[in-house]
Amino acid sequence: MENVYKNLSSVSVTDKVEKKGRFNYLSWAWAWHFLKQEYPDAQRIVYENTEGVPYFTDGKYANVKVGIVVKGQEHIDYLPVLDNANRSIPLAKLNAFDINNTIQRATAKAIAMHGLGLSLWIGEDTARQNSEPQPQINPNAKDIVLDFAKNQKDGNWDKVMNFIAGNKEKGLKFIVERLSTKYEMEAFDEQGKKVNLKTLVNKKLK
Repeated sequence: MENVYKNLSSVSVTDKVEKKGRFNYLSWAWAWHFLKQEYPDAQRIVYENTEGVPYFTDGKYANVKVGIVVKGQEHIDYLPVLDNANRSIPLAKLNAFDINNTIQRATAKAIAMHGLGLSLWIGEDTARQNSEPQPQINPNAKDIVLDFAKNQKDGNWDKVMNFIAGNKEKGLKFIVERLSTKYEMEAFDEQGKKVNLKTLVNKKLK
């Protein structure tokens, strides 16, 4: 039986990544393009509430629910409707553009749960929490870019990706520290020199 997760996680999306603020993003359009190239029968489901509106609310804020179905398996992402500062938008101030943007972003996240571009979401959720102070990355430092498609010689690759997916809310530093106890991981610093990834991450997130 084909391993969809392994196949999609091997697709390199590095050259399609965009920078928005502190985060790296893969456009929903590129994510959908890559997915349909591999699985033409893949489907997206945008869930609606009982009134036929494509979002759900607790009376104060709203969230969307998007599912992506590949080979009969559906992964669903629930995403709050946020403003440009990543703060929840009060229900009274919502507009159709906000809802549409969130649906497209949830689409990219649901696709990532199938394996495509999943590494881009590491640490993204915790960085959105407004109430907790987050580590500040040195503004003069370059981004850490990992092309996971080149690192699949290990027979436990599926376990590694599942670990990343299951612990993304704990952030990049936690994940790198844990994986470093078993794997040798390297990256390039600002001068293009190959260095230990754990050392580089600790330096950037100090």
